[in-house]
Amino acid sequence: MILVATLVLAFIVFAVGFLYFWGVNPGDITVFLTNDISYTLPSAIMLICVLLIGLAIGNSLHFLSAFFYSFKHWKGGRRIKKGEEIGLIYRSGVGRLLSGDLKKARVLLKKALDRDPRRVDVYLALASVALQENNVPEGIELLKKARKLEPKGIEVLFKLAATYEENDRRDEAIAIYRELAEDDSNNRKAMRALRDIQMDLGNWQNALDLQKKIIKTSKSGVKAETEKQVMLQLRYEVAHAKLESGEPGQAIEVCRDIIKKSANFTPARVTLGDAYRQSGNDDDAVKVYQDGYKTLKKSVFLARLEDLYINAEDPATLLAFYRSQMESDSKDLLLKLYLGRLCLRLEMVDEAIKHLTDLETSGVDFTKLHLLLAEAHRRRNNVDEAVVEYQKALQIDSRLLLGFICDNCGARLTEWHSRCPDCKTWDSLSLPERKQIQEAKLYSGPNAIPHAVPGE
Repeated sequence: MILVATLVLAFIVFAVGFLYFWGVNPGDITVFLTNDISYTLPSAIMLICVLLIGLAIGNSLHFLSAFFYSFKHWKGGRRIKKGEEIGLIYRSGVGRLLSGDLKKARVLLKKALDRDPRRVDVYLALASVALQENNVPEGIELLKKARKLEPKGIEVLFKLAATYEENDRRDEAIAIYRELAEDDSNNRKAMRALRDIQMDLGNWQNALDLQKKIIKTSKSGVKAETEKQVMLQLRYEVAHAKLESGEPGQAIEVCRDIIKKSANFTPARVTLGDAYRQSGNDDDAVKVYQDGYKTLKKSVFLARLEDLYINAEDPATLLAFYRSQMESDSKDLLLKLYLGRLCLRLEMVDEAIKHLTDLETSGVDFTKLHLLLAEAHRRRNNVDEAVVEYQKALQIDSRLLLGFICDNCGARLTEWHSRCPDCKTWDSLSLPERKQIQEAKLYSGPNAIPHAVPGE
């Protein structure tokens, strides 16, 4: 009732207004549609017609707009619903992949891909399934399809490059890593990958050039310090390569600079001494090796000194150095080992036994120490002592145990266990020489004689 009353009131107001407008505007208006067609109407009627036409056009546009909006919203809703359904299937497939059910994962991911063949994430997951199934060609093909959909996709490119690298297709991996680095000059991950490949190939100069770029893009912090250390290591490798190619001068210059920056970097000190030796400057080489041992206490410097003095047929000078060092640090057991070995080589057996026995009584226990002691006692005709040391070196006990080895992890054990204590694998222990014995054939010819078991 209220609506009807409102409409009636509105009509009355409109009619009164119309009659008033017509009364004060009695003239006519002529409208020409073409040169020959025209219409003449009272001005009030003409105004009403214009208003009605305007209302009709406005309402029509509003209706069309509302229709298209509703259609677009309906279509978008269907697309969202479809995307949610595909996402659910994809997540289920990834869950199966992570749980190791590759067969079910493949079925679900293929279903998701059939519903939407432009899902890059589905291609990546399917590629992971194929690669875990050792189907490398299929995995690479799926990654290539993903790359067509996202030519600059970071995740796609890295996964494809890593797959190439893992399957020894380094040239293709290098091309992708270079593309990533060129697209983003701050992409340290791509540059590191390129650097690591160059390191594996032994292209030290190329690796060093890449490392310089990495350093430029690295911020301060722990990672930056690590990158600087890698820079020193690569500089060392370039210097070492120069030494091997017969250029000791450049190796000397670089190694000296590296030692200034990192005094504890053993390879630089060793190579510096080697470079001096190659250039004929043995005195400087000796100084480098001696300073290296005094600073770092590394056996490589003693080995280098021994090699230099023995080749020069001057063991007395080496012996003097060892003894002087022992006087300044009598608790240096590493030096004691080398001094004992040198004394043994020089037939100074009694002194050798003293130094080597000091090591043994200090709790040092390893095969070559026992062999050195056994050899020293043998040269002194101390048969019983020599036998004891040989038994220790060979790990022979009174039961003559042969021991066991884990076929899975290589752990060596005295007693048999149903499960390896190290890698926890069941039924994996066997005789270390089992394969050799099984593959050997017992000689049974007419002149057969007793012989040792192979490997003894």
